[in-house]
Amino acid sequence: MLPRRAGAGSASVSVADVLEAVLSLHGERLAQVLAASGFLLDGIAVRDRNTEVGEGAQLDVLPPFAGG
Repeated sequence: MLPRRAGAGSASVSVADVLEAVLSLHGERLAQVLAASGFLLDGIAVRDRNTEVGEGAQLDVLPPFAGG
């Protein structure tokens, strides 16, 4: 569960907010992986981390990998 922003009736949550919450739970070691990762929001590539994540949306992390 992500915290609501102070003073907001209904919180607007961005990809960056989600990543910040994940990092706060799982430590900074994950930061390097997330910095190099791609993201899909409901199956669509996301490049702007300020993109809003709607309630019930699925955010997939695509970590860098070798091969092809």
